[in-house]
Amino acid sequence: MPTEINFGEVYLPPLLVVATLGLIFAWLTAILLNRLRWTRYFSAPTLVFIALSAIYTILIGQLLIPI
Repeated sequence: MPTEINFGEVYLPPLLVVATLGLIFAWLTAILLNRLRWTRYFSAPTLVFIALSAIYTILIGQLLIPI
């Protein structure tokens, strides 16, 4: 199991890569929710974004890139 991920001579910790992917997926989900106008049903859409980013980070860390 690698302890670091190599991106063209630059070594990155796996948690940084997983957290970045989690934020990107949460951002894309927030865009989808805004287009479908489902964010009007949330009292605090910012907290939903933070929760989605945490959920995606945990899922990616458990399933795709082991931390």
